[in-house]
Amino acid sequence: MLCRTLNLGILAHVDAGKTTLTERLLYAAGVIDTIGSVDKGTTQTDSLALEQQRGITIKSAVVAFAINDVAVNLVDTPGHPDFIAEVERVLGVLDGVVLVISAVEGVQSQTRLLMRALKRMHIPTVIFVNKVDRRAASCERVLDEIRDKLRVRAIPMGTVCGEGSRAAAYEPYVATDADFVSRLVDALVDHDNALLEDYVADETRVSPDRLRNALAAQTKRALANPVFCGSAITGAGVAALMAGITELLPAAPGDGDAAVSASAFKVDRARAGEKVAYVRLFSGSIAVRDRVLLRRAGVAEAEEGKVTAIAVFDGAAAVRSQAVTAGNIAKLWGLPQIQIGDTIGDATPRRPTHHAFAPPTLASVIVPRDPADKAALYTALSELAEQDPLIDVRRDADRNEISVSLYGEVQKEVIDATIAEEFGIAVEFRETTTIHVERPVGTGEAVEVLHAESNPFNATIGFRVDRAPDGAGVEFRLDVDARSAPLHVYKTFESFRVHMGEYVRYTLQEGLFGWQVTDCVVTMNRCAYSVADGPPSKRGPDSTAADFRKLTPLVLMQALERAGTAVCEPIARVTLEVPAASVGALMPALVRLGASFDSPSLEGEIATIETALPFARVYDLERQLPGLTGGEGVLESSFGGYEPVSGEPPTRRRTTPNPLNLGEYKLHLAGRRGSGARAAGDAG
Repeated sequence: MLCRTLNLGILAHVDAGKTTLTERLLYAAGVIDTIGSVDKGTTQTDSLALEQQRGITIKSAVVAFAINDVAVNLVDTPGHPDFIAEVERVLGVLDGVVLVISAVEGVQSQTRLLMRALKRMHIPTVIFVNKVDRRAASCERVLDEIRDKLRVRAIPMGTVCGEGSRAAAYEPYVATDADFVSRLVDALVDHDNALLEDYVADETRVSPDRLRNALAAQTKRALANPVFCGSAITGAGVAALMAGITELLPAAPGDGDAAVSASAFKVDRARAGEKVAYVRLFSGSIAVRDRVLLRRAGVAEAEEGKVTAIAVFDGAAAVRSQAVTAGNIAKLWGLPQIQIGDTIGDATPRRPTHHAFAPPTLASVIVPRDPADKAALYTALSELAEQDPLIDVRRDADRNEISVSLYGEVQKEVIDATIAEEFGIAVEFRETTTIHVERPVGTGEAVEVLHAESNPFNATIGFRVDRAPDGAGVEFRLDVDARSAPLHVYKTFESFRVHMGEYVRYTLQEGLFGWQVTDCVVTMNRCAYSVADGPPSKRGPDSTAADFRKLTPLVLMQALERAGTAVCEPIARVTLEVPAASVGALMPALVRLGASFDSPSLEGEIATIETALPFARVYDLERQLPGLTGGEGVLESSFGGYEPVSGEPPTRRRTTPNPLNLGEYKLHLAGRRGSGARAAGDAG
């Protein structure tokens, strides 16, 4: 009988073997009779035609199997950095992770990014060093890299014999092995003083069971990272890994009798076109025909939906069920309004994933080869954006252009192929450009007063804009008396605060130069409304939500203009490992690319250079590196934040009228009234 549920993620740098490991786990659990091949496109989790053609995972996929009394929902995730957003969405719904590292290539750039996110989010993680059967495999070398580059408390759980050959075998350490016990104690005592005291006083007081329990407890608290080795191809070490998964990673918590709380981490379209949401249920239960509340971050009003069908995972298939209970992952039908990141029921945050990884730093205009397909292309991209919101589809009505945000060239190729295969539209991308952001450089204030000649709306709003620390995002504060808020419209002061925050964030999508504004604090410090039976200063038509929504951009952009903004470009932190003899040729190239760097550090014949340069220049450096280093240079890069551009700031065309141009803005609003359109965030 299955007593526990574990929602497990498989993460890795591309080509480390995580999809093959998923196949091996399914085979070992008796779910499949034959192990599929990534190269042949026959694996259970790479089901998309594009995944099978390219041999890479593009979208996360869920399969299920049992290990003894534990029901495991396993989520296989993409390894290519262009699809890191897919990984980010999954992290918040996992109980634990297996991080796969190749015994040949070792710790790679994506491995570092993944482990940083896992540590930041305190996700319990065991490590599997794969491909021990390959030539040049070295578990000892990789263990050293794990400790040095990932900076984790790595605890090897066994040893490999016959390394580098098809006969490679994994031998778990036995609990009575004195060397293993000593290493285990050394690794655990930093977080267990009682264990240290007992071990020093009398080693026999520390039993093997106590040590394993202490290891399990610290692994579940994300304080230790047990390391297993093996081969997904041959099966070596997989049995030990499976035992470790059930013993060392925490089972899903959750009370089936509590209020419903679930999170949507993936959205697909079924063959008939209806939305299908993948959700993790943290508490409560959901049954077919239940009415549930959908809540979205930053949106005041919850929406109600009715669940029409449910599927839970059984092996490589999703099977229909009448209900899903706490701790499980399921697919839900009947919620056409649901989006990735929405909460069902209780809005209590579980494990936030915001900014676990870098945002997209590239953008490109996408056009149909046949101009008649423009409307169909926008519809197709909007549907793709449901599955990946970070592609941020933007439409320039004046130029009749559509642009998307990107992580890299592979993602661009996948979007191209997906639109062709799923929607029958041939497209082409124009030149890729860098996505910038704007940050306030000072403080600015503005106010528009009720009944003033310059104010066409029935509301008073005052805003102050201040700069916030780098990486802080946008914070909205409400510093007005509750009696001045139009509670006849928004019902509660909290609802008014949430709605005004929505209007502010919507406005800041396009700043003074057309880029999204970030790292600022916006404070609303003036507020008034009009009512038909009010005092003379407030008397007039009843204020509506539209008055506050439409006035917000006018006032906020004035305050932002007075604060001023700096356009900032994404910066990459780059580590170069190159032959020492090539440093002389490499340095001038780095200077030409605008890189800043310290003196190289030398270790033998290898030089390590830590540098920072604009993200757009990383691709140039990657192209030049082989020629500058005789093909021996290694480059690892990660997102390093944003820094002000030098010279003339680049601009981006607005997709909405500029509120600083009152005539244009009022003309746009008049047109919207005529068409009956509504912007996001109205209260009613």
